[in-house]
Amino acid sequence: MFDALSIGATGMQAQQMNVDTIANNLANVNTPAFKKGRVSFTDLMASEARNVLGDQAPDAASVAGPLGAVPHLGGGVGIASVGKVFETGDLRQTGSPFDVAIQGDGFLEVTMPDGSRAFTRGGTLKVNSDGLLTTQSGQVLKPGITVPSNATNITITSDGHVSLTVPNQATPVDAGQLELVRFSNPQSLTALGDNLYRASDDSGEPIAGKPGQEGIGTLAQGVLEGSNVKMVDEMVNLMVAQRAYEASVKVVQASDEMLGMVNNLRK
Repeated sequence: MFDALSIGATGMQAQQMNVDTIANNLANVNTPAFKKGRVSFTDLMASEARNVLGDQAPDAASVAGPLGAVPHLGGGVGIASVGKVFETGDLRQTGSPFDVAIQGDGFLEVTMPDGSRAFTRGGTLKVNSDGLLTTQSGQVLKPGITVPSNATNITITSDGHVSLTVPNQATPVDAGQLELVRFSNPQSLTALGDNLYRASDDSGEPIAGKPGQEGIGTLAQGVLEGSNVKMVDEMVNLMVAQRAYEASVKVVQASDEMLGMVNNLRK
């Protein structure tokens, strides 16, 4: 019964994490390029019933059948991982030359203020005070693309070439080439917030390439990728998580009542 209390508590704790993740998904249903989170569960280490019961444990054959296997008691449920699901969200035409979406797999690499590397799925870009192309929150794209202050138009092709129209120039000026990176296990990227991610040991090192090559997606200008959260799916998941939480609560309540009965028998 003491085990039942702890097992029920692990179920409540795990489902609370599940509900928190679903709540975050629902809150970001309208956030551009947001990737929903998903909780993966695992059973905790089991212990042999013979070790728990000591000398009072019945013979293995009488409990587990003719195979003679010692029965095991589970330790509850735990969180195996909380990862991101990198399914592509719906694409929405905006017509803005600074809106960029990635069609397929891949990430844009940016430089953080501390000089470290981070990765994003795109969104609305802008030009900072130094004339460099950055994300909306100010991270400089890598490789750096310089946009002159007198540029009147910017064009980003599907394969990442950036060209500019400047006064007194009959032909567009080549400003550089955007590259994308991919990961062998993107679900294990570390989320930093603001649609930024950092590589982890499980995600592997970024593999750079040109858009449209080596399994990497292409760029689409004037388009924003929407969140991949589906409201109906998340509401169903929320109800399932709530029912699972209630079941764990019932286990704790039943165990508490049984312990109360045992205490009353001793009086």
